[in-house]
Formats: sequence, structure tokens, C-alpha cells
Amino acid sequence: MKDLNETVTASERIYDGRVVNLRIDTVTLPNGKEGRREVVEHSGAVAVLALNEAGEALLVRQFRLPTGGPLLEVVAGGIDGVEDPAKAAARELAEEIGFTPDKLTLLYEAWVAPGYCTEKIWGYLAEDLTPTTDAHADADEFVETVTMTLDDATAAILDGRIQDMKSVATILAAVQLLKTR
Repeated sequence: MKDLNETVTASERIYDGRVVNLRIDTVTLPNGKEGRREVVEHSGAVAVLALNEAGEALLVRQFRLPTGGPLLEVVAGGIDGVEDPAKAAARELAEEIGFTPDKLTLLYEAWVAPGYCTEKIWGYLAEDLTPTTDAHADADEFVETVTMTLDDATAAILDGRIQDMKSVATILAAVQLLKTR
């Protein structure tokens, strides 16, 4: 098997932020030459497709500055430090849509953009929801809950109403899992 490993020989932190950090790594490539890698450090995130008692998807619409407008998404958010991803998923559901799940199923774990970012995302299906009084969105977060059937959510992916990749992956993975039950 071919050696594809790169060895970091130097690392320079150039930005520390609230959500991400940025570093430049100098690496030795498999052929012995030197290269540079820009790395965005991120603590990870969760994406959660919540289903209500009728089996409908509870999505959120929120403004996303990098896109220039609002996006329709599954519930999602960052993992706080070493927080367990399942606990982060339950916390985000409570914060964004006011529910706690009695059933939380891991759908996938995936690297978001492994060419330049350390962010890993855990996708979940949340079922058997119970309203909670712990709903309290972050102070800088404004969301609208949108309910739609899974067929409509799938159609929204195909017609461009859902353009967020974590939402695409989570919805399609959940639909596939539900087909096998």
C-alpha cells in the first residue's frame, strides 16, 4: 500500500475566533518535498432531523450571512468542547425548536471539508419528541420552525429549496433508514 501520510514539521496559529481558529501547517509530503496546509480548526457539530408525532420533519429557517439570505435546514449546532455529540443534539433541539427526543438515532459521522477543516459532524434522527420549557435560542440566533412531510423535504432538496449540505445528508440518510424499518 502506498504511503500517503504527511508529517507536520511546523505550525503557526494565525487566528483565534469564537467558532473557528486558523493555522498554517508546514508538512513533509510523501515524496519528501515540503508543502503548506491552511487548516480551519472547528470543534465539531451536530445535525438533527426531528420528526413530530405525524412523522413530519421539523426544520428551521434562519439567515446565514455567508449565503446572503435565509436557508431551510435541519436543527444543527456546534459541540461545546468535549461535549458528547448526542447530548449536543438534544441540547440543540431544545434550544432551536423546544423539544427533547425520547429516541435519538445516529445516522452518520462525516468530515465536513477534510481538505482544509477539522470539523466533523454527527447526523441524527430525533423521534418521540416531548415539548420542553428549556427552549432558549442563543442571543444571536433567530429561527423559524418549518414543518413539512419527508416527501416534501426530499423534493425541497431536488428543487433547491434546501441547499445546506448537512441538511441534505441528514434528510436523505433518515429517509433511507426509515425505509428499512
